[in-house]
This record gives sequence, structure tokens and C-alpha cells, in this order.
Amino acid sequence: MALAVTGQTQGAAASVATVPAPRTATLDWRRNLARRIWVSDLLIIIIAVTGAQLFRFESFGTSIAISPDSALGTFSYTAMSAVLVIAWMWLLALSDSRSSRIVGSGTLEYRRVADASLRVFGAVAIIAFLLRVDLARGYLLVSLPLGLALLECSRWLWRQWLVRQRRHGRYTARLLLVGSESSVADLAQALIRSPDAGYSLVGACLADGTARGRIVGTDVPVLGTVDDIESAMATTGADTVAIASADHLGATKVKQISWGLEAGHQHLVLAPSIIDVAGPRIHAVPVAGLPLIHVEIPRLSAGQRLVKRMADLLMSLVGIVLLLPLAFVLAVLVRASGPGPILFSQVRVGLHGRSFRMLKFRTMVADAEDQLPSLRDIDRDTGNEVLFKLRDDPRVTVVGRFMRRYSLDELPQLLNVIAGDMSLVGPRPHLKSEVDQYDDHVHRRFLMKPGITGIWQVSGRSALSWEDSVRLDLSYIENYSLVSDLVILLKTVKAVLRPGETAF
Repeated sequence: MALAVTGQTQGAAASVATVPAPRTATLDWRRNLARRIWVSDLLIIIIAVTGAQLFRFESFGTSIAISPDSALGTFSYTAMSAVLVIAWMWLLALSDSRSSRIVGSGTLEYRRVADASLRVFGAVAIIAFLLRVDLARGYLLVSLPLGLALLECSRWLWRQWLVRQRRHGRYTARLLLVGSESSVADLAQALIRSPDAGYSLVGACLADGTARGRIVGTDVPVLGTVDDIESAMATTGADTVAIASADHLGATKVKQISWGLEAGHQHLVLAPSIIDVAGPRIHAVPVAGLPLIHVEIPRLSAGQRLVKRMADLLMSLVGIVLLLPLAFVLAVLVRASGPGPILFSQVRVGLHGRSFRMLKFRTMVADAEDQLPSLRDIDRDTGNEVLFKLRDDPRVTVVGRFMRRYSLDELPQLLNVIAGDMSLVGPRPHLKSEVDQYDDHVHRRFLMKPGITGIWQVSGRSALSWEDSVRLDLSYIENYSLVSDLVILLKTVKAVLRPGETAF
């Protein structure tokens, strides 16, 4: 489960809720949210089902063809639509898709909505076959995809609304951290990085004896030891306890904490020490009463590699065809900008540490590399301690500045993708001199092909620190999926169209 502190953050600072919230308030926002989503789901399903009926039959009076020996007797499509609406709503409820822990979570919520919808129509098909009911295929083929598409769009809109509310401190769970001081500090700093997940940090109870003060690097108040959890929750109005580590607690104490929570109103979250790992690589397996968490080693299966490669080839070829006129215009402008080649090639380090030549449209003057040593002593206003960047680099030409603004200089890298040296999405390839500054764990970036774009480019562009850039790249590798690639590509289009300093 992703956790976050509510409030907008700048650097290491984060807003921390200090005013107790009445229990009724913490319950009301959950019920209110579930009720609103229930109403929107109902309206969407009614629109989809009745729309499919009108599209197929142009009326509400059509009867369903039923085998003479069927026990159903006369049955109209209007009655069938009513049954379908009820069953659809019921399965969405059974899948827990409107739970406050699920709404706004992203892919998990979308998956539950899709799973419930497919189960409804699978059940309808099986029942119709067993009872010899001849349902019109057009009726089902319209209502299912229409309803599913509208439901997913609705949940996406609810998620955007919920994110905006949570940034202003509304619709959040009030979270109390429990564990050793170091583990609570680590978790609190991880929470600060994501203000949209729906948790408002109200305090901490430490397991190593410290009873007062604040957590290092944050404004989170220490409210006592682990023996003060109940009183701390009552004082702050916390409705969720997050155990950052159980090293100083033991299994018995964790169970006692869970027993002390009010069922249905208060929640317990166990935060494992491993971070930035989620999705299908994590499996909870019960062994002798212990919920053991299995974490698979990150690697792309043969099928994943094939799908990623085919997607890269298809989209790159389409991109080259569509962007060829633009590339021709840019080539003419680069040639007119001054002496030097149209394309600039540079040796970068890619998959498994192998070197390759990365292509770009030239954006600098011809002797840019020779001027680099004289610029390294300038105070940098962008980039970070490893990646050298200047916001107003004097070596960049007028045409180059325009191309960098919209990342147009990256277009030739589609040829690198076709050649197999790069992927559309992946960690950004670095120079050998930059790789030499890597810590040992950063070399895990070489487990995947470098990309034209990646998660950190769409998360913070050039403003990210080196540590945050590495964390995001490794998180992408640890949790790779084709869906995440598509999401990053869509965000890249948005980032490119928004004027600003490029991180590429």
C-alpha cells in the first residue's frame, strides 16, 4: 500500500496534521465518497445498458427469444436490463471497488472494476446458455465495452478530484506511525514524497523509549512510546496505525496493537522495510500462520521482452513516418544555425553496461565539447551533482534552445530504438564519466535498455536530485509493466507540450 502525507511539499518540508479530527468526520468522508461513487456507477451502468438496448432494438418493448422448454417463460429486454444493472452494481460492491482504501489507488482500482464487469457478462453468458435464452449479441457487445469504458473514465475522474482534495487536506486518513526512531524517520520521509495517496500524518509512537520531541527531518511530533498508542489515537483522532518496523515490538505486541483497534473504524498498516517495490513481484504466502512476503528478483520474462520490443518497433516506425516532415525542417534549421554536423552522436552506456552511440539533433556550437572544462566551475542552476546541466548554457544555439524546450532534438533516437540500442521508455543513458560516479546499487539501471523518456523525466524534469532520479529509475525497473510504459509515454507528451526546461 502506498502511503503519503497530506499537504504540498517543498524539499524536505511537509505539512503535518496537528488538530484532532472527530471520529465521525473520519467516517463521514469515507461514507460520503463511497456514496458518491455508488451513484455515479449506477448512472453510468443504467446509461450503458439502456443505451445498448435502444441501439439494438430502438424500443423498450422487445422480448427475448427463449427456448419453448425453458422455465423462464416470457422475458423482456427491459427486465433483462434491470437484472443486468443490479448484478453489475452488486459485483462492483463484492469486489470492494468503492472502498476508501481502493478508490484513488490507480491500477488496482481499475483492475477491480474491469474484473467485476467481465465476471457479470461471463455469468450472463453462462446462464443464458444453460437456460437456452437467445440473447442478442449486439445488446451485450455494446453494453459491456460501453459500460466498462465509462466506468473506468469515471474512476479516473474521481481519482483526479480526490488528488486535488487531498492536496488541501480533505478526504485523508489520519495516520499514526509506530516503530523505532530510524524506521519511523525513513517511512515519514517516504510519505512526504507522495502527498496524494490520502494519509495525513498526525504523530508517532516510538518503540525505543523516546517519548517526546519530533522525528528527525520532519515536523512529525513524538506522542509517546508504544504503550501510549491508544491515548495518542484518542488525542489526535487517528484512524490508521502504520507500523514502520516490528524489530523492537515482536509479533505479540503487533497483535495486541491490532486487537486494540476498533473494527471497521480503525485500520492497521504494516510497512515492510523494502520500498519502491510493488505489483506482481510481491506475493504474500501464509506459512505456519506467518504471512511471508515473497519478493521476486526483477527481470523481464521472454514474453515481456518480446512485447516491449515489438511495441518499440511499431511505435518508432509510426513515429518516424509521421514526424519525417518535421525532422526535415529541423535538419534544415540546424544546418542554417552554424557550422557543424546536423546530427550529434555521443557514446553512452546502455544495457548490461555496453556502450553505443546515441543520436540527437545538434543543439550546440561546433566546439561545445572543447568549452566544457571552462564551464564546470560555474554555479549550476539546474541538473544535479552527477548530471552536468546549465539552464542558460552559452554553447546552445538559438535553434537548439527551441528544440530543447520541446525535446525535439531527441527525435533521431527513434533510430537508436529501431537499432535495438534503446527503448522508448527506460532509464536515461549516461556518459561513461557519469557512470564512473555511480554507487554500486545504481548499476542496476543496466538491467534494462535505456530509454528516450523515463519516469524521472516526467516526474521532475531537470529539478530532481541525483538520489531522486536514481530512486525513480530503479523503481521503474523493479515494477516494470507495459501499462507503466504507456502511462509514461502519455505523460511525456504532456511534459513536452508544457514549456519548460527539459530533462532529456
